[in-house]
Amino acid sequence: MKINRKFVSLVLAGVLSAGVLVGCSSTSNEGGSSDGEKTFVYGTSAYNSSEPGINPHKGYSGWPAIRYGVTETLFKFNENMELEPWLATGYEIIDDYTMKINLRDDVNFSNGNKMTGDAVKACFESLIKLHDRAPGDLAIKSIEADKQTITIKSENKVVTLLNYLSDPYGGIIDVSDWDETGDTCIGTGPFIAKSVTGEQIDLEKNENYWDGEAKVDKVVVKSITDGDTMTMALQNGEIDATQGLPYASLSLFEDDDKYKISSTNTSRVYQIAYNYDNEDLQNIKVRQAIAKSINKEDFTKTLLNGNGTPAVGAFPSNFSFGNDAVKGDDFDLEGAKKLLKEAGYEDSNNDGYVDKDGKNLTIRWLTYPSRMELPLLAESAQSTLKEIGIKVEVNSTQNTSDYLEKGEYDIYANAMVTAPTGDPQYYITTHLLDDSAYNSGHYHSDKVEELTNELRNEFDTKKRSDLAIQIQQEVLNDCAYTYASHLKMSFVMKKNIKGFEAHPSDYYEITTDLDIE
Repeated sequence: MKINRKFVSLVLAGVLSAGVLVGCSSTSNEGGSSDGEKTFVYGTSAYNSSEPGINPHKGYSGWPAIRYGVTETLFKFNENMELEPWLATGYEIIDDYTMKINLRDDVNFSNGNKMTGDAVKACFESLIKLHDRAPGDLAIKSIEADKQTITIKSENKVVTLLNYLSDPYGGIIDVSDWDETGDTCIGTGPFIAKSVTGEQIDLEKNENYWDGEAKVDKVVVKSITDGDTMTMALQNGEIDATQGLPYASLSLFEDDDKYKISSTNTSRVYQIAYNYDNEDLQNIKVRQAIAKSINKEDFTKTLLNGNGTPAVGAFPSNFSFGNDAVKGDDFDLEGAKKLLKEAGYEDSNNDGYVDKDGKNLTIRWLTYPSRMELPLLAESAQSTLKEIGIKVEVNSTQNTSDYLEKGEYDIYANAMVTAPTGDPQYYITTHLLDDSAYNSGHYHSDKVEELTNELRNEFDTKKRSDLAIQIQQEVLNDCAYTYASHLKMSFVMKKNIKGFEAHPSDYYEITTDLDIE
């Protein structure tokens, strides 16, 4: 797991002309323009090359679609995480279970078709049919369309309906002439995807965009998952901006007037899910021992270079239901050793690892490299868990879905934006319930199910906050998850890039404001 960054950089320097970055220079030269056209080349670790695409009705592919300006939602979040109309003009709550949404009358899809109530209805019906999370989140019973309005009846009270419709999967697309199994879509945004692969997305501006003309003509989004490659690409001018740069590399650009940085605090958290299908991990004392062995302070201060804060629960302290409202396990190796002994695990053969019934306690730690600090978290945990006698086998792969599907893991560590909608229900319903699409640990709690049902039907903000606190505390008491750190997000770019700003929702990136001067 140890990475010799100097060695990697030297090797990359020798092969740069033959490597993955070849071709960038043909689209990104000084000033970002060629033949009168402006081209913005963007390197990011966030684009998932193992599940490529910008089809919002497939998994998390709605994120690149909305980030890169292809799709838009009916409502969007401002800098204060408050909802504002986008493709809609407003809404009316008819009753607790019914909402009417008024649509803009001046929006066309990039293929020229008008966005109407019927088109939005068809889009949402396709979403509910195809998507894994949306049906449970939206709980839509029926949709009626009338010219430029839609009326939605929900199984639940429409407490968070607009929040969920503003998730990237809620991007409005034209499904009238569309391959629902494909990797692209027809949106309403300022850019059109001309080519989509696992390594790159090529975009051109939408000449008929409803909300003003884009200032750049083309955007090239490159998937770069290696931190040294990304750092060198920006230094060498191969890309114009980047998201996901290793925190260790930020200092190279902070004091260099050739670059600038846009940063914001987000609710993205590095989290650890314990697989309840593992017999050893079914013992809560084993889970607690592992939790007490995660050195959050060291990870945040050293490995993240201070670009984050130690986490307790799923949400950061700027939320009323965040860190300060819940209590978790502190870093305590001696306490962890004691818990393992109480659970019947001791080093009976003096090999340095605890065992039970003649079998060493070994944990298969699954994570991925595109969030570049996740392998470092695995390395840190591998070291501290060894001190208490637990062997950790790290599998850092971009293809985590296969291992999750096969159950070939004991711990799954990933990064998750927990409150992109400004509300706690998003994370709770996607991770903590029996039917949650991302309940990677197969966690079950009758109490959490009961409290979440109350949350789904509660309008009062204070009561929702209290319920979110109770739910998190149940999860922490059960030690179903360990939360390591909340993250700060930074965009690093050449100084001549304008209108490219980090947003606390982690949704919006490429807009009509983007420009190259």
